Amino acid sequence: MRRSPEQPATTEVRSLKFGVETPTCLAGMMYPTPFATAQDVIRVALEAEQLGYYDVGGNDHLSTMRFIREAWTEPPDFYEPLITLSNIAARTSVIRLTTGILVLPMRDPVLLAKQVATLDQLSNGRVILGVAVGGYRDEFEGVVPDLADASRAVVAAEGIEALRGLWNDRRFSYAGKYRRFDDVESYPKPVQNPLPIYSGGNVEGSLRRAGELCDGWLPAKVGPDKIRAGREKVAAYARAAGRDPSEIVTALQSVVCLGDTRDQVRERFERSAFDLFRRSLGTTMTKGISLDAYFDANLIGTPDEVCAKVEAYREAGLEHFCATLFVGTTVDELIDQMRLFARDVMPAFQSTQPK
Repeated sequence: MRRSPEQPATTEVRSLKFGVETPTCLAGMMYPTPFATAQDVIRVALEAEQLGYYDVGGNDHLSTMRFIREAWTEPPDFYEPLITLSNIAARTSVIRLTTGILVLPMRDPVLLAKQVATLDQLSNGRVILGVAVGGYRDEFEGVVPDLADASRAVVAAEGIEALRGLWNDRRFSYAGKYRRFDDVESYPKPVQNPLPIYSGGNVEGSLRRAGELCDGWLPAKVGPDKIRAGREKVAAYARAAGRDPSEIVTALQSVVCLGDTRDQVRERFERSAFDLFRRSLGTTMTKGISLDAYFDANLIGTPDEVCAKVEAYREAGLEHFCATLFVGTTVDELIDQMRLFARDVMPAFQSTQPK
């Protein structure tokens, strides 16, 4: 086991939570080529629970995006995350079930409230709902052409408000700019009250939704300085909305690529599909970010280097590495990276995985 980061003898060390993203809708974007099967997705989740990870995630796409169609002659299989997580729930006992993330503007809130509440009932209260506006405008416009001109940020905020009302009230009506329904009585309610919603994304709107409406903030692939600054903004939005900032979790979706040397790590990353995905977001999430900067902002390196990065995130206030993306060109390589991380990194930050 790798050494733990040094801590003062009198300081209580705060444990971190670690999760795994399954290849529900990531095949061809960053996860194994040839593409993962439905059975592979379940295999990754079962392995994650055995290794002591806190959560297992599923990403969301209802259609392939333009860059996927240009990159592959045959389309990948994108498995619907809520149905997939329901199958995982039936075959696991303690690991939490995260949407990391679900593209909220593409989802009808009445149906989604019923689906998520049902999943929370079936799993005995293990759901974390990560939501965001989505990284690909072309997918949104293709799936929901009637909202092609809509502000996805407004649609997302209305969706969160609608979910809360449907879960909290016996009967609930909603009249927003884009989402409307009348006198809906939605049962069952979730086991959890409140069911945690994480606001996914790195932009100002994501921070605002986290502070005003959500239980957590879930950015992706940013460094400790941005986590620290983002926490301050989320807290300010929360206080302005009359909420307690200490009740809002700070999470992060990061990329993990481990190796014995930096050269080995770089070679592993560049021969995977991850760099294709990174470049596909060159006009949005990764705009102006070089490959070296991307490595610095993710858990990429030798185990000792990654341990140092994790400690820097913890010092910045991070609580949860949520739905973490492990680099692999095959499912076996992906699982091997999960095992290495569980062996060489996780024990340095917690004695036991909190449930």
